[in-house]
Amino acid sequence: MAAILLDVDGVLHVSGQPLPGAADAVRRLRDAGHRLRFVTNTTTRSKSDLAAALESSGIDLEVGEVQTTADAAVEALRGRRVLALVMHALVGDLEGIDLVGDNVDAVLIGGADESPETNLVFSYMNLARAFAELELGADLYCLHRNRWWQTQRGPLLDSGCYVAGLEYAAQTEATVLGKPSPAYFDAACRALDAEPSMTWMVGDDLETDVVGAHGVGMHAVLVRTGKFRPDAVETSRVTPDGIVSSIAQLPEWLEEHLA
Repeated sequence: MAAILLDVDGVLHVSGQPLPGAADAVRRLRDAGHRLRFVTNTTTRSKSDLAAALESSGIDLEVGEVQTTADAAVEALRGRRVLALVMHALVGDLEGIDLVGDNVDAVLIGGADESPETNLVFSYMNLARAFAELELGADLYCLHRNRWWQTQRGPLLDSGCYVAGLEYAAQTEATVLGKPSPAYFDAACRALDAEPSMTWMVGDDLETDVVGAHGVGMHAVLVRTGKFRPDAVETSRVTPDGIVSSIAQLPEWLEEHLA
């Protein structure tokens, strides 16, 4: 038996469409006695909406088993004055943070998607406001700094470019709250009462999932779905502990390698 962290986008679904065998694989992992936690950098849905979507696809889980970047933001920024450039759907999950428009302690950058709302969130005016606050001494935080994300239409630009732009303009460095932040993985281990050396991360992204997991002493399995690219694996200096075709093959793979 092991503690297993399951990424959501690219592992369980892509653009909200369930991947074949995902629900059955989660059931089999539970039946085998593994402890599960669903860890995600998703910033376009609230935690409750994300859990409901997974449940509707046949995956048995509770909202408390889902860990999001908003959870990490609340932990890091509770009680501070924050200018948050995030999707409206995420605002409710940031309860405990004082969301204001000026004279802030921190600027928080969320994720991007293809919705019209993104054009408003990352408008010139909002980015200029964020830059001004950083120049006045505010700290820069981001839910993640992913360069791109995978959709059914193909790869789309993510919010990492906005984070990098503000870092360049304000000559500062952002604190990353989601994967691959060590604090994010440590929080997942604490939730499962698990030692990192006995924990497995299952994801589709070498940069956030595998690098992040290895950074805190976890094992990592890469799936050939979502953001997986064979050439990236071949040229990377990072080697996953295992690669499976999809999460549907994970229960058998773990049974063989944990025996």
